[in-house]
Amino acid sequence: MSAPPLTTFGHFLDFPGWTRASSFLSSIIERESCTSVLEVGSGANPSLSPAEVDRRGLRYTTNDRLASELAKADPAYDTLLLDMATVSPDELPRAAFDLVFSRMVNEHVVNGERYHRNIFHLLRPGGVTAHCFSTLYALPFVLNRLLPEQLTGRMLDVFNSRDRYQHDKFAAHYSWSRGPTKRMIKRLSGLGYEIVEYRGYFGHDYYSHPLLSPLGALEEAKAEWLCEHPIPALTSYAVAILRRPR
Repeated sequence: MSAPPLTTFGHFLDFPGWTRASSFLSSIIERESCTSVLEVGSGANPSLSPAEVDRRGLRYTTNDRLASELAKADPAYDTLLLDMATVSPDELPRAAFDLVFSRMVNEHVVNGERYHRNIFHLLRPGGVTAHCFSTLYALPFVLNRLLPEQLTGRMLDVFNSRDRYQHDKFAAHYSWSRGPTKRMIKRLSGLGYEIVEYRGYFGHDYYSHPLLSPLGALEEAKAEWLCEHPIPALTSYAVAILRRPR
């Protein structure tokens, strides 16, 4: 299966959606000379610190659909309370941001088409949106979609525990949350976006628990093979950078 144009691939350890999110976001801000940034779904945990926002002189807005999450955010950020996947375009500020960014959000939205269409309206002409997200059809994410939320929450506590106050678990729907397939390129282009880059990543670390080490070894071998022989539909994570044309 050949990959569509404008796509690249790599190993999940190079995925910038976790600890390197701040530097990844900063690099886009610098490259695009952004002054106004919206981070979708960031709630209590925007990717840039208040000190970094101040140093760069940014108008930085953190968004969430839950007022309780925004209440945890530092007062240095502007806030925008709405669900990007359900709100009407008429309720959005139009052409308000140079950059709309998200990390580990797209898999949770209930309507991927409306989500991306709304973000398009938020961007100034020439502005960019960048997303770091998990994708179907890696097995842990298929299970996360199919199994009851209560069960997957317990599994997460065992295999990938976290501070639930600052980093709670939310339901995953995986609407339009896919790797760089031809279908996804067509969908996003159909909304008017120019595809700057769509990079897929293979592999994951959900088998790092000692009880799952044999599966972990198989997953690593699979990831290495897919990096050499990429199949876009089998990514675990992706980064999509899109532009609203001038």
